[in-house]
Amino acid sequence: MIPTYHCADYLRESLGSVLAQDPGPHLMQIEVVDDHSTNDDPEGVVREVGGGRVSFFRQPENVGHSRNFAACLERARGELVHLLHGDDFVLHGFYRIMEQPFARHPEIGAAFSRHIYVDEESRWLEISRLLERESGVLAGWLERIAEQQLLQPPSMVVRRSVYEHLGGFDDRIVSYGEDWEMWVRIAASYRVWHQVDPLAAYRVRTSSLSDGAIRTGQNLRDMTTAIEATKSVLPSGRAKELSRTARRNFALGAIRISRRMLRRGGDVRTAALQLRGALRLSSAPAVLLRAAILAAHCALVLVTRPLGAPRD
Repeated sequence: MIPTYHCADYLRESLGSVLAQDPGPHLMQIEVVDDHSTNDDPEGVVREVGGGRVSFFRQPENVGHSRNFAACLERARGELVHLLHGDDFVLHGFYRIMEQPFARHPEIGAAFSRHIYVDEESRWLEISRLLERESGVLAGWLERIAEQQLLQPPSMVVRRSVYEHLGGFDDRIVSYGEDWEMWVRIAASYRVWHQVDPLAAYRVRTSSLSDGAIRTGQNLRDMTTAIEATKSVLPSGRAKELSRTARRNFALGAIRISRRMLRRGGDVRTAALQLRGALRLSSAPAVLLRAAILAAHCALVLVTRPLGAPRD
């Protein structure tokens, strides 16, 4: 299932990566679910690339990405569901390799591979870190995923029965972190398989929904909502500790984003917004130290900006 919104330029690559591994309509449903895009023509791309093999559904109005994901789940007919965002893609062997753990391990509810970060031109940026030396069912996975985001959506495959049991993505989370909240919920109820091969590509682009959320600070409001939502599924004796660690880790992530915004054209306004949000999330010593260093950097950028240059 391929949810899309204003990403038709990348949809060709996404569909191409799936169709290159297509086992046939009797084994795999391929459908694009568009959240009422108005800036491009995903249906035209489906006609051009899909050759009649790919179905297309357009929302009658824009419903937001969480509800569009929900529509994908509702329309999915297969035993296993792979939500592949329309600007991401999979590498050769993804479907063949990722279906095997489900056949061998009926106790698992989901499986994910390592992923590759790519830029807008599909150039590799980095590979996600190795979580285990060998592929297998993860031990202590709930505690690990509850503390930080360790995967990206294109790498995850979930049994449809798991989504039906747990419910869909939390639509209180507007634009950032709804996937992490879902992975925590899954980990609280099911075993999860990790494939050490990098088999999926997650695209980092400036015009993405997540980048827009960063510029408004919505990403941190959403992460706060997601962290609070996960508390109810964490072990009662460790819920407070795990949530506190999650707040620290996501605050450090916000500081890294802030640093990136300074490097990207000296965007002091967004950098300061992320810095303030990080301090609201956590006052852990590591956060305070990095925040102080970054605040000094922001001040230096403002002081050294040429006279007359616009201030963010």
